[in-house]
Amino acid sequence: MKSKRLFAMLSALVAAMVLASCGAAPTTSDQGGAAPAGSQQAANQQAGSAQAGNEPYVAIISKGFQHQFWQAVQSGAEQAAADLNVRVTYEGPENESQVDKQIEMLQAALDRKPQAICFAALDSKAAIPLLEQAKAANIPVVGFDSGVDSDIPVTTAATDNIAAAGAAADKMAEMIGGAGEIALIVHDQTSATGIGRRDGFVKRIEEKHPNIKIVDIQYGGGDHLKSTDLAKAIIQAHPNLKGFFGANEGSAIGVLNAVKETGKEGQITVIGYDSGKQQLDAVRSGAAAGAITQDPIGIGRKCVESAVKAINGEQLPKTIDTGFHYYDKTNMDSEQIKPLLYE
Repeated sequence: MKSKRLFAMLSALVAAMVLASCGAAPTTSDQGGAAPAGSQQAANQQAGSAQAGNEPYVAIISKGFQHQFWQAVQSGAEQAAADLNVRVTYEGPENESQVDKQIEMLQAALDRKPQAICFAALDSKAAIPLLEQAKAANIPVVGFDSGVDSDIPVTTAATDNIAAAGAAADKMAEMIGGAGEIALIVHDQTSATGIGRRDGFVKRIEEKHPNIKIVDIQYGGGDHLKSTDLAKAIIQAHPNLKGFFGANEGSAIGVLNAVKETGKEGQITVIGYDSGKQQLDAVRSGAAAGAITQDPIGIGRKCVESAVKAINGEQLPKTIDTGFHYYDKTNMDSEQIKPLLYE
């Protein structure tokens, strides 16, 4: 009798252990959305879920996750993953100054042995050793938003940042009457987007608007608080400043905060890059003259679509131009522009 009771207890214990080990897997894009990116817990959950199922697995590593732009990119990537029956994980560091954290995420992604990697580099050179490992393992790399200073990526889905920033420079010149002092707050000087937007803006001013003087360029890491402090210092050092260009969402918000806090609203023309609720509200109210919008959902879709083509051995163009538009309060609610603005 005792042996029967012991057998029953052991059977129940084994059953409980089996049930515990077969609990619900963390959700990924093809099951209703990934865990919040930027945390080690999220990375661990995504790593575990990436092993389940037979679908091709694509690891996506963005430049950050604090801005609505990156969340919109994730949305587009997940839409494409659902359409193409692909499993994706989406990760990014807490902010766009954490190059080392992004490199750790790239290493972890490689360790999970994906069929392809989509990568938006914070530092276009720092990631090359790991990308060379991906190439040696026959894992195709698709760049998105920010290119990599290498021929390893099979393609890069991105905005033409030089052309887009040049358009912003032309708008700035128009708004300030073609003459005066202006300044820039840029997110960084290491990524392709930071370099392209800075150089595209500066070169257009130098080439087409000789009566405009760029008095300062500072780098705020995409952090709106740091960008606010930098912009305030520039305003105080240059009391005749007529215009400010913020080269990404965090930079533009920092500039807007600085203009407000220094009492210069209506005196300094602010043109930004990207959208997000604060920028949209500023454009509607007139605090900002306008901004460049990309197509972040399209960027996310194109990076996953390109990854699938690369997995299947299809040829891809070296770059995929995902487009840009300048918006202000006169066109931001139009059928063409409104779908590209993200809140």
